[in-house]
Amino acid sequence: MTSKIKMIVDCDPGHDDAMAIVVAARHADLLGVTTVAGNAPLSSTTRNARIVLDLIGSELPVHSGANRPLVAPPHDASHVHGKSGLDGADLPEPSRGPDSENAVEFIIETCRATEGVWLVPIGPLTNIALALRAAPDLGSRIAGISLMGGGTFGNVSAAAEFNLWADPEAADIVFRYGGKLMMSGLDVTHQLQSTPERLAAIRAIPGQLPNVLADLLAFYSKSYINHHLNMTGAAVHDPCAVLSLTHPQLFTISPHRVDIELRGEHTRGMTMIDRRQYKTPTAPNCEVVWNVDASPAFDVLIEAISHFA
Repeated sequence: MTSKIKMIVDCDPGHDDAMAIVVAARHADLLGVTTVAGNAPLSSTTRNARIVLDLIGSELPVHSGANRPLVAPPHDASHVHGKSGLDGADLPEPSRGPDSENAVEFIIETCRATEGVWLVPIGPLTNIALALRAAPDLGSRIAGISLMGGGTFGNVSAAAEFNLWADPEAADIVFRYGGKLMMSGLDVTHQLQSTPERLAAIRAIPGQLPNVLADLLAFYSKSYINHHLNMTGAAVHDPCAVLSLTHPQLFTISPHRVDIELRGEHTRGMTMIDRRQYKTPTAPNCEVVWNVDASPAFDVLIEAISHFA
């Protein structure tokens, strides 16, 4: 029996963030949750993170972090996730507020006290960039960073995915930090969809948690079905950054050089993935996650929900 991977989930809940927290609590040694403004303003994402942990009976700490990007003006994704960030379900009131308002300090102190922690950012990368900048030793202490973001196409623009577009300067810091880096971008996350059959499987589990998550995913799925061709449910993006660590056998992953575009009129926030077939390739800085075996991957999510129900 191998020990569970230690991780901190940095998030902006967010419907898919909620699913990522559940699967991380089930299959990793989750040390805490930090929050950032992204899908909704910071007060909402922090509240939502606490509610999700309450629903699974977890007393893990929640630390709120950056309320805006490093340089870019703040934008949210309320057009997808609703005003609260978790629209679509009857949510309980959170048991309490955040344990602190200094996510960056929590990240630094935890990673200094515990060697080999994975940072799993599934929102804008502001907190992670601030931690790396404040603590230059952090990059050599952590096991790595597994993020959700980027890809060969975008969802805010044709080129840029929301998490990296929201704070490209922070993303640039993270992609240049020099340690192990994994990127689950839209190429893989659009393969993991909350289809009607998968929603029905969640609803078949008795208890409050499955009912809430099924309602959330049903709301979330409407936006994808209404705006995309050939999608029968929402792309459940964020769990891929967790599952690619805990269940790597379900994914196809390969190393590439990835850079963040900061100045392009139409490409700001784009991940430039070097896929050229040169005999002398560019030095890779990122393990790019390309494909997922979606049915067994979603089965892991369903089992995690059932475990906490």
